[in-house]
Amino acid sequence: MFAKAAPRRHSLTMLLACCSLLACFGARAAASIDAQRAAFRQAWAAAQQGGDGWHAWDAQLRGYPLYPYLPAAALEHDIQQVDLPTVQAYLARYPDLIPAQDLRRDFLLELARRQDWNGFLALYQPGTNDTLACDALQAHMASGAALDFDRDLAALWAKPSLPGACDPVLQAAHDQGLLTTPRLWSRIERAADTGKGGTIATLANWLPAPQNQEAQWLAQALRDPQSAVAAAANWPDTARARQAAALALQSMARRDTDNADAAWQQLQSHLSFSASQRDAVRRALATFHASDYDPDALQQLIALPATAQTATTREWRVRVALAAQDWPAVLAAIAAMPADQQQADEWRWFRARALAATGQAGQAQAIYASLAKQTTFFGYLAADQVNQPYAICPRTPIDDPQQQQALLAQPGLQRAFELFAVGLPKQARREWTLALDGSDDRTQVLAVELADARGWYDRAAFTLNHGELMHYYALRLPLDSQIGLVEQARQSGIDPAWAYGILRSESAWVTDARSGADARGLMQLVPDTAALVARRNGLPWSGGDSLYDPATNVTLGTRYLAQVAERFNGAPWLASAAYNAGPGRVSQWLAARGALAPDLFIATMPYKETREYVARVMDYSVMYDWRLHGNALPVSSRLTPIGQLYALPNSMTPRKAVDCPAPVTPAPAGSTQAPTAAATAAGK
Repeated sequence: MFAKAAPRRHSLTMLLACCSLLACFGARAAASIDAQRAAFRQAWAAAQQGGDGWHAWDAQLRGYPLYPYLPAAALEHDIQQVDLPTVQAYLARYPDLIPAQDLRRDFLLELARRQDWNGFLALYQPGTNDTLACDALQAHMASGAALDFDRDLAALWAKPSLPGACDPVLQAAHDQGLLTTPRLWSRIERAADTGKGGTIATLANWLPAPQNQEAQWLAQALRDPQSAVAAAANWPDTARARQAAALALQSMARRDTDNADAAWQQLQSHLSFSASQRDAVRRALATFHASDYDPDALQQLIALPATAQTATTREWRVRVALAAQDWPAVLAAIAAMPADQQQADEWRWFRARALAATGQAGQAQAIYASLAKQTTFFGYLAADQVNQPYAICPRTPIDDPQQQQALLAQPGLQRAFELFAVGLPKQARREWTLALDGSDDRTQVLAVELADARGWYDRAAFTLNHGELMHYYALRLPLDSQIGLVEQARQSGIDPAWAYGILRSESAWVTDARSGADARGLMQLVPDTAALVARRNGLPWSGGDSLYDPATNVTLGTRYLAQVAERFNGAPWLASAAYNAGPGRVSQWLAARGALAPDLFIATMPYKETREYVARVMDYSVMYDWRLHGNALPVSSRLTPIGQLYALPNSMTPRKAVDCPAPVTPAPAGSTQAPTAAATAAGK
């Protein structure tokens, strides 16, 4: 018996030794990649200064996936001194890489600046962008070639605006007689349709009199509609004058509805507007009277002829009726919508509300019960109304280590993950997009799982954003403990699930997000605001770039969110609106319609972006509450009546169960569907 046991002890010893050896190799590999990443960061900083200093790290980085980024960065820095053979050598070595595409584009722009047209044509590849296309035409003209409109200009001419590099080409085309009057007007019409007044003003100079004056009227209508409307009283009754006046009136209606209305009444007796122009002006006036909630707005919308109606005018007819709490008018307005528009969750909800308010409770209950199956803001409202569980049907991740290893072996994804690891997220996103272009749903899910495991959370939001892929909630709605959101939200006195909802709506987890208004990072804080919040709360402040650090952004963002909420009695829904549109704007709306129920107030906010934002934040708040707890606060509990103090949830606050009321479409092979949301949350 003992003789038989010895081999087992020997096998166990060997197994332990093998495991120890593998662990050792794994530790060495991890140490090696960490060392390469550290070396790359140093080399990258040197390469961005130009020259050859980055070569000091050659020995460590020769086999590293991001090595090609280093010579490209140095060449980009030195682009005004680089010669063509050097660039061609790089492109020949790395022909298909993103840095090569960028270097080719930027060096072509440099060659055009130098007017080295022979070098330009040696490197140029068609289809890059309009600037280079026009530079290429300049290069051909420099060699004595004449322009051909159909071959060289037709595709560019169809665009409403062109870069400055095209100006010499267009001038040459004009000098050659290629820009005929019909061609000029065809482009002016396209520019008018897209609001490009500057393009029209430039082209007008090439038209014969008096057509050049008519084109200038169109440009004026787009650039200064108020002066155009005033001048239109003295314009002749021509087709172009009528077109310009109609455009100016529509644009003026947005800014000054009452004066636009008065001008419209006067100009109708002076200019013989076409039926389509009348429809366009009446539609604009009715829509902007509605968004101002003027007393006769509802009647204007009802009076619009069928030819002037759009999805937007029909929606505003409902919103104006909701603001007046005229429930029969709400029902009539929804009934006037096409069937597919009526099926939107928002209008199903308000149809049920109107039916209930007009004594048709049975029909209302049926709509609520059906709508409650939707995983949306209005679906949650309906579920609260009929006391049903929230409908959340998650998918669990796909378990396929073999295919994931195959994905990790793809050079493009290797570069994407390494770029993310070394702190270059913009470049990482470009590599990701190129690597997964054309891939199937299963591959995308597996790639997102790999990204999620590395803390690269925004990939789920931008990849799993269609069809059944949206049911991978654990991936699309991550919980990152490292940023400390739950703790910071609680310290700030706000609900963590709501803070997560704001973060997800603001940035979709893009840590380096930056808006046109200079809002930065996960919770999209403007540096000046963040500095004030830091000072008010005694927190450190290291400047605007510190907002790209997730932990810093969340610390300041939750404090600012609490500050906004405090202004509105803590109400998450109102604070969400203020976070998007600004506290001052929301206060104006409250002064005008502060007696409305929360759902009616949200529906009547003038800004489409803010209406959708509040609904989205409330939706994400439910989903994050479920992710955090396995169930969720009723969304209606976050919609406190205007003026009522919001009470933070606690352990005694009632919570909603969640369930999957019906099977969803089968997931990609290898995936499984969790039977209930709670089961998924428990296993997160």
